[in-house]
Amino acid sequence: MASGRWAVRAPWIGLGAAGVLMLLAFGLPHLLDWQVFARAPRSSHAGGAPPLHGYWQPTLFGPGTIPALALALLGWRYAAEWAQRLSWRRLLALSYIGSLGWLLSLALVDGSRGISRALGNPYEYLRSARAVDDVAGLLGTYVSRIPIDSVDAWPTHVAGHPPGALLFFVGLDRVGLGGDFAAGMVVTLMAASSAAAVLVTLRALGAESVARVAAPFLVLTPAAVFMAVSADGLIAAVVAWGIAALALGASAPSRGRLIGWSGLAGVLLGSSVMMSYGMPLVGVLAVAVLVLAGNWRPLPIAVLTASAVVLLFAANGFSWWEAYPVLRERYYDGIAAQRPLDYWIWANLALLLVSAGPLIAAGLAAAGTTVSTTARHEQRVALGLVAAGVAMVVLADLSGMSKAEVERIWLPFLPWLTISCALLPQRWRAPGLALQAGTALVVQHLLYTVW
Repeated sequence: MASGRWAVRAPWIGLGAAGVLMLLAFGLPHLLDWQVFARAPRSSHAGGAPPLHGYWQPTLFGPGTIPALALALLGWRYAAEWAQRLSWRRLLALSYIGSLGWLLSLALVDGSRGISRALGNPYEYLRSARAVDDVAGLLGTYVSRIPIDSVDAWPTHVAGHPPGALLFFVGLDRVGLGGDFAAGMVVTLMAASSAAAVLVTLRALGAESVARVAAPFLVLTPAAVFMAVSADGLIAAVVAWGIAALALGASAPSRGRLIGWSGLAGVLLGSSVMMSYGMPLVGVLAVAVLVLAGNWRPLPIAVLTASAVVLLFAANGFSWWEAYPVLRERYYDGIAAQRPLDYWIWANLALLLVSAGPLIAAGLAAAGTTVSTTARHEQRVALGLVAAGVAMVVLADLSGMSKAEVERIWLPFLPWLTISCALLPQRWRAPGLALQAGTALVVQHLLYTVW
């Protein structure tokens, strides 16, 4: 009986803790005059909103407001029903269409600049990508241009990532999609596929019923505010499909499919490592997938193909293991030194709840109660993926390389935490989905989020 009462109370405790954490993270810098950013779009005294990398800028109505409200209401009223009734292929198609509509409508609250402004920022990739005329030369000099005092030093985002992301935008520019708006649309089209990739992963691991319950939460995620036009949203999609391919390889009925899917998984996950220094942490999630599938045969294939991607970059002049220490030195000589770890170590978690939505805290608490009971296979799959998501976040937080800006930096980890919403009691699901969608609408309409 006691465990039953705990199962009922745990989501409420989790949600309450989330509220307290967010209030403290947003309130204390203003109340106690803490300077927690090295530099920000505006200081905390001029409308800044730490820990969010942005500032208060209410927008009561924009071109995307009505579509966003309509999608939120449709999702709240019908998404759960559709997720149960549709065939699997139609569910995947609808999840992509719904995600794309959600990302676009939120971005377009700010008009067309909501699609173009982030990638048009001089600290982002496009300006550097347009200047590249020699890819081999770029790779050969990449590390030497990371230090802030180097000749032709890279801007912040280029220096802070391996060259894979920059090369993606070089490719877009070469095919005529290098404009701010065009590149933003391409990134949004790709980022919107993350929800479908997570659903594919769950089904491949034998947890289709969990996937159907989780689908509305994956689509109407508050992370959509930061996924649209963010290169980290693109990286999240690459990771999600890499994990989906690994799960398909682990559950493949034939040797040929196992090799094919596992090889693709390695290529995608290796590519993600060459797009973000934090993506080796996805190895935790990959191991969890193989454990849940009970099949380790994809591992050597995926490792070999992922390593081939990394070594291909090294053979052409960029070695990940040489670049990371140089980046770390730039980071700690620059903005990291002015961002107090004693604040960001917990404020990062408040930012995660803004991006992933506060319901995640209730879902994680519910997942904790599920561990103590006799879990079915599908619940074990959900718990395993959620636990991997938690582990990735904890490791990223403790690394000290994610002080602020995690609303976008941790986007590749968030869909796996969102699965926890499927473990909430049924009476939580409709109001919980409304809370998630409402969080996205509030953040988009009240805050300038930079990304």
